[in-house]
Amino acid sequence: MKLRVMLALAVSAVAFGAMPLQAADGPFAKPSTLPFQAPDFGRITDSDYLPAFAQAIAEKRAEIAAIADNPEAPTFANTILAMEKSGEMLGRVNRVFDALTSANTNDRLDAIDTEMSPKLAALGDEITMNAKLFARVKVLHDKADSLGLKPDQRRLLDRTYAGFVHAGAMLDAAGQTRLKAINQRLSSLSTDFSQKLTAGTREGALVITDKAKLAGLSAGELASAAKAAEGRKLPAGTYVLPLQNTTQQPALEGLEDAATRKALFEASWTRSERGDAYDTRALVAEMAQLRAEKAKLLGYANYSDYTLYDQMAKNGAGAQGFMAKLVPSLRAAQDRQVQELAALIAKDGGDTSVNPWDWQKYAARSLKAKLNFDPAAAKPYFLIDRVLEDGVFFAATKLYGITFKRRTDLPVYQEDVKVYTVYDKDGKELALFYWDPWKRDNKQGGAWMSNFVGQSGLRGTKPVVFNVENFAKPAPGQPALVSFDDVITLFHEFGHALHGMFSDQYLPSLSGTSTARDFVEFPSQFNENWATHPTVLAHYAKHYQTGKPMPAAMAAKLKDLRAIDQGYDLGEVVAAAMLDMQWHQLAADAPRQDVDAYEAAALAKTGLDTTHIPPRYRTSYFRHIWANGYASAYYAYLWTQMLDHDAYAWFVKNGGLTRANGERFRKMVLSRGSSLDYAAMYRGFTGHDPDVKPMLRAKGLLK
Repeated sequence: MKLRVMLALAVSAVAFGAMPLQAADGPFAKPSTLPFQAPDFGRITDSDYLPAFAQAIAEKRAEIAAIADNPEAPTFANTILAMEKSGEMLGRVNRVFDALTSANTNDRLDAIDTEMSPKLAALGDEITMNAKLFARVKVLHDKADSLGLKPDQRRLLDRTYAGFVHAGAMLDAAGQTRLKAINQRLSSLSTDFSQKLTAGTREGALVITDKAKLAGLSAGELASAAKAAEGRKLPAGTYVLPLQNTTQQPALEGLEDAATRKALFEASWTRSERGDAYDTRALVAEMAQLRAEKAKLLGYANYSDYTLYDQMAKNGAGAQGFMAKLVPSLRAAQDRQVQELAALIAKDGGDTSVNPWDWQKYAARSLKAKLNFDPAAAKPYFLIDRVLEDGVFFAATKLYGITFKRRTDLPVYQEDVKVYTVYDKDGKELALFYWDPWKRDNKQGGAWMSNFVGQSGLRGTKPVVFNVENFAKPAPGQPALVSFDDVITLFHEFGHALHGMFSDQYLPSLSGTSTARDFVEFPSQFNENWATHPTVLAHYAKHYQTGKPMPAAMAAKLKDLRAIDQGYDLGEVVAAAMLDMQWHQLAADAPRQDVDAYEAAALAKTGLDTTHIPPRYRTSYFRHIWANGYASAYYAYLWTQMLDHDAYAWFVKNGGLTRANGERFRKMVLSRGSSLDYAAMYRGFTGHDPDVKPMLRAKGLLK
């Protein structure tokens, strides 16, 4: 799961050749007249983006020039606040364009993305390397103590100055020239990687022509596979198992045929390294080398230290030291689980090998035996709309007093998208929430949250937030049921949405989810806890046919699921995070790497069992770190699990699911954005620094 966040620094000038200017009445030229300034998808067409970018960039260029060339002495108002006010049109077009190229792209949008990404990177450099602009920022920073700034203003000034320095403002002319070239190339490579991976994941789907090879799949899963084949215009009697973004695939648990399981796993494992048009390895090798060079140019030993300078972990050593604490108990759990599965396989008449493509099937069998429970039996109780409205929304109402109302009067970018107005505890409108749940071939894998409109007192805007997932859409006539893992994803992404909705900041750069990577996943992972809270679960987990509530024994088993056999679930994430770290600790003078060889060596260094338990993402399809801003930061999912479990322990100690606790969390965390140091923010809420022990206990790794 991932969060897509727009870069805080906007962009200035660039040459766009003969690109036409946006008409004055274009859909991005002014704020939308729809409620909350929501995008008017009824007006927006693919042909609007290039001219909108041209006009938006021209406006941004003029605004930045006016700030940099201002003959008056720099003040917070005429420099920092003026920068905050700039680039409104660019923000409008970029947020919508980013949303669609991620969730509902096409060849035209991909072509625009390829054209614009290096130009936008160049524009960002023009701001951060504008000597006159930086001089004004530096004057203010040097005398900040005497300016009488409010806390949020001082926070913004400090972050702005650090951002300029971190982006190369203090490099000499030659250094800045090289840095600009690196940034533009990295932007192009990242866009190319993302597009290749989306296409490669689509084309890597497993095609089956013999229905017998799909034995073990449910009628609904077979219908979806047939529908997927029909959508690709394949002959009748053909079935398609689309790939999800992770290494393991859901169908591996049910498939009885070992050869089909192996074929599906290998389709996933090799999707982006087959030597074809979708192979990403050359892109990855170049990106890793360029990032290492960039870090050295800016005075850092490696890219990990460069990118983590403003995170809670501080540097690569901090992140690695945290993960090292997880390895001993995790490896012991992995070894136990491998032995258990080997024994099960032997009972089936096989050898004692535990292949990755067999893991899901036998782990599920082992789990059923331990708990006397099949998680698939819970699926009829998870009708997706009910999970959202009677579960996710209900928990938010209990904690924060907010309510929701479906609306159908606003245009959407795809027919499956639903829209809700969110009302605050006093009945006033708080936000709009867009929800896009179903997998499509033109949608990136995974799940994420972002904003169409961000909250800002300065701009007078309320949040327009969206969640995107990739659940398997049922065939026509089939109930829209989801798995328990999908339920957790819904709660997770809505935790991000709450972080955006509850933002209460005047300055847009400090608003919402514009926080450190190793803090931003805290609200989302914390929100997962309510999925199995007895009061919440009883409200939404009802049989889709009878309406009867889930039996208490089954509900208890679901809670146990998250604290048993974590050798795989936690192990694949830790392995991926360590792989990310290894890629981004390359020295600048290291040669361009052979991706497969480097990956194998990196995984061998983890101390984990990566033979039986491969990383959640392989290098060649690790979109988080090569395209979505999580370079050297995938550990953040683990770090924020530590925050999540420690904070939930505070909730339990102080009464659990109560309005008082929700109000405290909203006021002291969810509303704050990045207006306060993250460690101080966390201590303010719980009264102590985060402790890893509650996380290990919750996962059954510590007594």
